[in-house]
Amino acid sequence: MNIILLGPPGAGKGTQAKRLIDAYGIPQISTGDMLRAALKEGTPLGLEAKKYMDQGALVPDEVVVGLVKERIQQDDCKKGYMLDGFPRNVSQAETLDRMLSELGQTIDHVVCIQVPDEELVKRLTGRRTCRDCGAGFHVMFDPPKKDGVCDKCGGELYQRDDDNEATVKSRLQVYGEQTKPLIDYYEKQGKLRQIDGVGSIDEIFARIKAVLG
Repeated sequence: MNIILLGPPGAGKGTQAKRLIDAYGIPQISTGDMLRAALKEGTPLGLEAKKYMDQGALVPDEVVVGLVKERIQQDDCKKGYMLDGFPRNVSQAETLDRMLSELGQTIDHVVCIQVPDEELVKRLTGRRTCRDCGAGFHVMFDPPKKDGVCDKCGGELYQRDDDNEATVKSRLQVYGEQTKPLIDYYEKQGKLRQIDGVGSIDEIFARIKAVLG
């Protein structure tokens, strides 16, 4: 089973991805992880990507899809895989479809975790991180015993710059603009599975399993 996992920042994709890996025995393929591995190993595609990254430019879709192609032909992908963070737009989705067609493969399900923006803002702006040990807390869902103080080491808790309300709203706007056409693209293919991302982790995972069968 080949899956694409979509969802805005704060939707809980990372948490659900771990559950899917355990339940279906398929690897999670992150383009960021692949790029780092290709750079470290000095593969031809890694070196090609490095040329663009050194110039501060985006790595072209063809190079990223080439990395995906190499990765999904490895032994651990024989039962399927889950793409996370790719594709990000319709152009990448079309390039991905052409590459998979050459391999005689296709995407089976595009799981899109939907959460209202106001809920996402609450989730993302409530995160707090310890300056000393890096432990994470949340003012609503996982608060420290003492306000502003880390339970683990007593360090000061702070809000990251990218977790303030203005930045969060900007990130959500960018996601919406980039991803809405992608959602429409996969809906036309009959592959889109919209999941209500509000509720407990177990409830949301049960909804995902129900659509995957």
